[in-house]
Amino acid sequence: MSEHVASLWAATATPAPDTQPLIGEVSVDVAVIGAGFTGLSTALRLAEGGAKVVVIDAYEPGFGASGRNGGQVIPGLKYDPETLDKLYGEATTEFAGRTADATFALIAKHGIACDAQQHGWIQASLKQSHLPLLRTRMEEWQRRGAPVEMLDAAGMAEKTGSERFAGGWIDRRAGRLHPLNYARGLAKAAIAAGVRVCGDSEARSLTRTESGWMIAVGSRGKLRANEVVVATNGYTGRLWPKLKATVVPATSIQIATRPLPEDLLAKILPERSVVSDSRRIANYFRIGPENRFMIGGRGPFGAPEVPGHYRRLIAAMHTLYPHTRELAIDYFWAGRVAMTRDHLPHVHQPAPNLTMALGYNGRGVGLATSLGQAIGAHLLDRSAPLPLKLTDITPLPVHGLHPIYATAMINYYRLRDFFEK
Repeated sequence: MSEHVASLWAATATPAPDTQPLIGEVSVDVAVIGAGFTGLSTALRLAEGGAKVVVIDAYEPGFGASGRNGGQVIPGLKYDPETLDKLYGEATTEFAGRTADATFALIAKHGIACDAQQHGWIQASLKQSHLPLLRTRMEEWQRRGAPVEMLDAAGMAEKTGSERFAGGWIDRRAGRLHPLNYARGLAKAAIAAGVRVCGDSEARSLTRTESGWMIAVGSRGKLRANEVVVATNGYTGRLWPKLKATVVPATSIQIATRPLPEDLLAKILPERSVVSDSRRIANYFRIGPENRFMIGGRGPFGAPEVPGHYRRLIAAMHTLYPHTRELAIDYFWAGRVAMTRDHLPHVHQPAPNLTMALGYNGRGVGLATSLGQAIGAHLLDRSAPLPLKLTDITPLPVHGLHPIYATAMINYYRLRDFFEK
């Protein structure tokens, strides 16, 4: 079995389920490619509806972003509710607003042990100029009945333990979890429902046949299926023409300190909310396993993470919480998220009985879970609508140059963030 990336999540994870490679020829109703949140939640819903399902993954459940992210479960999409209403309709907005509640409900239903706590998400602003936009965002959700509240500087200091913020807002639908334990728990729930989950089983090719689809798996496997779901997100390869070119894989990096001493643990995020800031190139932070402070942010595009990017996170932590200067950093790790041109996830059906979902733009925990459940329900009953409109596979222009372009844009946005008041 593939070795999981060395992270705080891997160091504190529950044992992985037994996911032996697929060898020989297997026939199923639905084959799911990718054992992250999207693929596993899709498979679980399908199996609960009576379908025969196999999930294959080149590595293991939760190996990619699903097992490496910050563990923040945040409802909504990157667009605010009124914009979503105009672009995609109220049903999509309602779906987006329910993703966190739906994720915590699924965890409770299956008894998944992943430190799931629904204590809210704070979008914090270091800049006075951002506060009107945050208030508008909060009010739009408030009018839809969401449990949200605006926070002034004093309120931010009380809830975060930092004096650096000008204000912000809290969304109490949101929360946190241990993402690798959640991914492994989803896999175990799917297996208990009858799904076969196969690790070290890379999909080498996907071919249309007279009776459905045939997937060449690893060096010794064949998987025949009536339906196929591709759920590979930031780790999408060349399995299907042009799909890889619809997203830009961005590196998200994180660090975790040694366990906080009692005085800092009482001061920093006392309600155990999760936080991200409102800058264009945002950082996000929380208290993690073993009472360690965790902070993450954007890493490089198209290149391995480098020490300079981690130093930027450490400096941000010290600015927010000067007392953390005495704390050593025990963990450094990274993963890939899939960014799209419109900052929204995409669902494609480019051929009969073939569905693809990807592009969560860094907000995939609740969204991928809920979208997977919706895809599963749709495949069981075509009258069940998908919450997102189907889109064509449209490659980004000069996709190979996007790491260079994106790096330049990131640096430009960092400058704008720096000079804003």
